[in-house]
Amino acid sequence: MKATARKMNIREEAGRCLLCVDAPCSKACPTGDPARAIRAIRFGNETLAGRWVASCSNADLMAAEQACIHYDRPIRISELCRAVEQEASSSPSQGDALSPVPGDLKSQEEEPSLAIEFCGIRCENPFFLASSAVCTNYEMVARAFDMGWGGVFYKTICKQEIREVSPRFDAVKNGSAIEGFRNMEQLSENPYQTDFDILRRLKRDYPSKVVIASIMGQFEEEWIELAQMAEEAGCDAVELNFSCPQMRLAGMGSDVGQNLELVVFYTTYVKRAVSIPVIPKMTPNITHMQEPAIGAYFAGADAISAINTIKSVTMSEQAEVSQKKTISGYSGKAVKPIALRFILEMASQRILNKLHTVHFSGIGGIETWRDALEFMQLGCRNVQVCTAVMQYGYRIIDDMLLGLQTYLRQRGIKRLEDIVGEELPNFVRPSELDRDTIVYPKIDLSRCIGCGRCHLSCMDGGHQAIVFDTVTRQPRIVGAKCVGCHLCRLVCPTSAIGLSKRVTKRSQPSR
Repeated sequence: MKATARKMNIREEAGRCLLCVDAPCSKACPTGDPARAIRAIRFGNETLAGRWVASCSNADLMAAEQACIHYDRPIRISELCRAVEQEASSSPSQGDALSPVPGDLKSQEEEPSLAIEFCGIRCENPFFLASSAVCTNYEMVARAFDMGWGGVFYKTICKQEIREVSPRFDAVKNGSAIEGFRNMEQLSENPYQTDFDILRRLKRDYPSKVVIASIMGQFEEEWIELAQMAEEAGCDAVELNFSCPQMRLAGMGSDVGQNLELVVFYTTYVKRAVSIPVIPKMTPNITHMQEPAIGAYFAGADAISAINTIKSVTMSEQAEVSQKKTISGYSGKAVKPIALRFILEMASQRILNKLHTVHFSGIGGIETWRDALEFMQLGCRNVQVCTAVMQYGYRIIDDMLLGLQTYLRQRGIKRLEDIVGEELPNFVRPSELDRDTIVYPKIDLSRCIGCGRCHLSCMDGGHQAIVFDTVTRQPRIVGAKCVGCHLCRLVCPTSAIGLSKRVTKRSQPSR
């Protein structure tokens, strides 16, 4: 097998890491921090990860590897860190805009700014905690602020008695990794007076951070009272939770978000009652989110938050509550494409002058700076994170800040503001897509390991355009049959299949 074919898949191996607390590998390494390097790879900063192991000898890295407590087999720390050094020393391909360029750390004055304005509020960076289990008391939020998060949408406050079930969480997993997360949690269990006191203390102790109260009322008077209490507590803005999918009482949560009339009425009531920005939170459990969003906008909304969790069902017996199951909310990286679709549809309304001044706060499957970037390129001015924090802790903010700032520096962008909405012009209707040209896949045999996955997928799920030589164990693309669908490229485990140049389609033979 060729050496290049044995090249480690850096992200795959880093993805095996358990991301331990007080990592034994780093404690065993006297000259570096292998755990921090691996975490950088895991969260999108593989070309920068070498800085945490640059001074490590082979002996140091082997000691770290021997200290690994992985339940299966140790992470190949020595090989991984050397592969990282090779990754950093090779320049990213031209046009690979998502790969940060390694380089010397520059002074803070020379770094691009991650500050951005949202509803007239200055945010030191665009990364916020989402209204959820990750921000339910003073100590939690204070710890997140100390670690670098720019703001918080505090867990939704209401006047109803909240009685939660046990267990309340379930997950769709791929090995140890959570692909999708299902929860039955509702709103804050604290007395509402306690929560507003917490918000008051947070704003007093962290005046530069953005503190936003999320509220939910059952009728007009409650919405107004809670919003006014948020303003009196010194909150920078108030979010209206029109979207929780698992409320115990009818007429609350997503029941409101699916009712255009209620969205308009409650937004109007709150907007008239307070002077701070008002941010309705939309439900994805609806076909056309832009309709209630436009209603909220004309009712005076300053911004829109989207999305909340998606109604779902999982069948795990371990997640049953006294042998019973129910429909509840689904989140995690599996929902990101759905969240981006809703953001795109609403942001497109700005072009039509229907939401031309409203700001967007993006939510849904955000784990890395790359995820956040995609939301911002579709028009969001900040992003909210929940499920990733529940899995990995507040510490993921380190790589979000590092990666996004490095990306801006690579592109020569000084202000985060300049990337907001930049991808919107590139989205068109299906009828407007180019259907006269084709991009053929291209196989790099030096990276191919001969597994034949591309052949199987093309034969049984594509257009029978790949033949596989069982003697040489090499695939070959039959151009006359290939339609450029790129299923082969997506299933290749070694990224041995890439893109060729776009060319004019030739007439396809009848089949």
